[in-house]
Amino acid sequence: MSSTPPSDPEISDKADPGTSALAPLALPVFRMLWFTWLAANISMWMNDVAAAWLMTSLTTSPVLVALVQTASTLPVFLLGLPSGALADILDRKKFFLFTQLWVAVVALALCATVLSGWMSPMLLLAMTFANGIGLALRWPVFSAIVPELVPRHQLPAALALNGVSMNASRIVGPLVAGALIASLGSAYVFMLNAALATVAAVIISRWKRTPTPQPLGREKLLSAIRVGMQFMGQSAHLQGVLVRICLFFFHSTALIALLPLVARGLPGGDARTFTLLLACMGAGAIVAALNMQRLRRYWSRDGLVFRGAALQSLSMVVVAFAPHTTVAALAMVVAGMAWITTANTLSVSAQFALPDWVRARGMSMYQMAIMGASASGAAIWGQVASHYEIRGSLVVAAITGVITMGLANRWMADSQTEEDLTPTRLFKVPQPKQPPGAGRVVLTIEYRIDPARADEFKELMRVSRRGRLRHGALSWDLLRDINDPGLFIEQIVDESWTEHLRRFDRVTTADATLRDRKHAFHIGKEPPVVRRRIVESVHGSDTARTMPGD
Repeated sequence: MSSTPPSDPEISDKADPGTSALAPLALPVFRMLWFTWLAANISMWMNDVAAAWLMTSLTTSPVLVALVQTASTLPVFLLGLPSGALADILDRKKFFLFTQLWVAVVALALCATVLSGWMSPMLLLAMTFANGIGLALRWPVFSAIVPELVPRHQLPAALALNGVSMNASRIVGPLVAGALIASLGSAYVFMLNAALATVAAVIISRWKRTPTPQPLGREKLLSAIRVGMQFMGQSAHLQGVLVRICLFFFHSTALIALLPLVARGLPGGDARTFTLLLACMGAGAIVAALNMQRLRRYWSRDGLVFRGAALQSLSMVVVAFAPHTTVAALAMVVAGMAWITTANTLSVSAQFALPDWVRARGMSMYQMAIMGASASGAAIWGQVASHYEIRGSLVVAAITGVITMGLANRWMADSQTEEDLTPTRLFKVPQPKQPPGAGRVVLTIEYRIDPARADEFKELMRVSRRGRLRHGALSWDLLRDINDPGLFIEQIVDESWTEHLRRFDRVTTADATLRDRKHAFHIGKEPPVVRRRIVESVHGSDTARTMPGD
C-alpha cells in the first residue's frame, strides 16, 4: 500500500464542492487508517467511562472523581508542542505505531492492576495520565498524516470524516463500556482497549509509507518547537483560526459542561436522559459532517463559522428552556450540526495554511487551543451557573458567543489570498569552499532602490520578514545606509549552517513569487549582492567571518 495520493496539476487548492463526502474512503490507505482512528477514538471514550466509573468504586470524593478527566486531558497541554515537533521530525508511521503500542501497554497494566486488586485512587490517576500521554502524542501525528493520504481537493471531506469518527465513537464507546462494566467489570474494558490498540498497531505496521529523506539530519527538539511557535506567530491567517476556535469552544463548552445538570432538571431526567442528549449531539454532528461539501457551496469560511456559532448559541438557549426531553434532544441534534460545521471549517482552514514540514506542530497548537478553551470555559460557566443558575449561564454564553465571533470576523477578516505552498527548489543551495563551522549564520542581501519608492519597498519587506521568521530564522532586520539612501540591506540570522540550509527545503512557490517582487525594486546593473558570514568566537567575543566564494 502506497502513501502517495493521486496528483493532478489541475486540482484546485480550494475544496471542490462536487466531491463526495465519502470519496476519501475509496482510497485504500486512508480507509485503513480511518478505521484505525475510529477504533482509537472508541477506545478513548471507553477508557474515560471505565476510569470514571472505577474511581467511584474506589472513593466517594468528588474531587478525585473530577480529577480523572483532568488526568486524561492534562497531557495535551504538557505535551502538545513537543508531540507536534516529534511528529514533524520523526518518521510519522513509526511514531504513530509507537503511540498505539503505548496505549496498549497502559491498558494492559490497568487491566492487570484491577484484576489483582491493587488499584487505588492515586494509582488510577497516574495510569489515566499515562494513557493520556498516548492520546496527546497520537493526535498531532494523525492530523499531519491525513494530507499525505488524499488529494488536496478531498482534504475537507477527509477531515469531515474524521469528525464522523470522533462523534460515532462518542456514541459507541460509552455504550460498549457501559455494557462491559455492567456484565463483566471495568477490567475487561481495559482489556478490550489493549486488544483494539494492538490490532491498530498491526494495521499501521502494514502501511508501506515511504519515509521522507532527511539529508540534513533531524531537527533538534527544542529548535523544532521554537520554529513551530515562530511559524504560528508570523501567520496572521493561523492566528485568526486560533482566535475563532478558542472563542467557539470557550462558549460552546458551557452546554457540555452543564448538560448533566440540564438532563437531571428535565421531567423524569436521569442518567439515561444525559446519555440520550449526548448521543443526539453526536448524531447531529455526523449528519452535518456528511453534508459539509454542500454547505461550502454557499458560504465562505467566516460565513460558515459565524452561522455555526449562531446556531450553536440558539440551540443552547432552547436546551436551557426545554420543557421536556424531546425538545432538548432535537436542540442537541442542531448543536451537534453547528459544532462540526464550525470545527471542521476551521480545521480545514488551518490545514490549508500549513506546509507539510510544520503541519504536526501547527495542528498540535490547534488542538491545544481547543482543549485550553474548553477547560477554561467549563470552569467559568460553571461558576456563572453557581451564581445565576444554569439557564442564566447558558444564555450568557450563547449571547456572548455570537457577539465575540461577529467581532472576530469583523476585526480579523480573512482577506488574505491563499498562498501557494507547493515546495520548490528554485533557490540555489550555497556550496562553501570550506566547512562553515558551528557559529550562527548571518545572511545579507543588498538592494539598490529608488529612494522615491523606499516606502513601497519597506512595506514589501514586512512581508519578507514574516516569511523569513516562519521558515525558522532567529532574527530579521532591514538596514539602510546613512550615506547612501538608496542602499537597503536585508539581514537574516540563522541558528547554524544546518538550520540555514533547512530553509532552502522550506521554500514554496509563494516564496519564489515574493523574491521576484523584491528583485523588481532593485535598480542596480547587477543582481542584489548576497553574502553569508559565520559568527565566530574569539577570546570570548563574537566576530563575523565572511565565507570564501560569496
